[in-house]
Amino acid sequence: MHGINESLAFVPVSIAVMTVSDTRTAQTDTSGDILAQRVQDAGHTLAARAIVTDDKEKIAAQVKSWIAAPEIDVVISTGGTGLTGRDTTPEAITPLFEKTIEGFSVIFHQVSFQSVGLSTLQSRAIAGLANNTFIFALPGSNGAVKDGWDKVISFQLDSRHKPCNLVELMPRLSEV
Repeated sequence: MHGINESLAFVPVSIAVMTVSDTRTAQTDTSGDILAQRVQDAGHTLAARAIVTDDKEKIAAQVKSWIAAPEIDVVISTGGTGLTGRDTTPEAITPLFEKTIEGFSVIFHQVSFQSVGLSTLQSRAIAGLANNTFIFALPGSNGAVKDGWDKVISFQLDSRHKPCNLVELMPRLSEV
């Protein structure tokens, strides 16, 4: 059986949201707004939020600062996962990964295919683990953020999701 077991207690986690864009501002960051709202509506803590330009070093620096903060459990970015010259989010954060969560990309593309068909090929959505922090990189479209959160990430960040979820792994991430 899989799904949410409502008889279990919900354990909120602390999530930072980063929008990667050369053009979006706090007033026009609709995908970041959607993600931040969904994080809070789910009962999690929105620990931080930032807009970073499509610059590999700036993206990496922002993620490094958040994974160094013990109070942040998860980083979710939106934007910069496409194929154009300015899309460098995967190149910026992949070197930070201690472990890659290959299944995230596979499942994201399956979900995305239902919404946008073969256009999902243009996304390089990825996830990994760095310094005991889960990192997810979603495309920048509102639809991709909704699909990524609503159909994939939200379930793995819900401590009541069975048969397993990422929250239950958090206390064990630093095991040696």
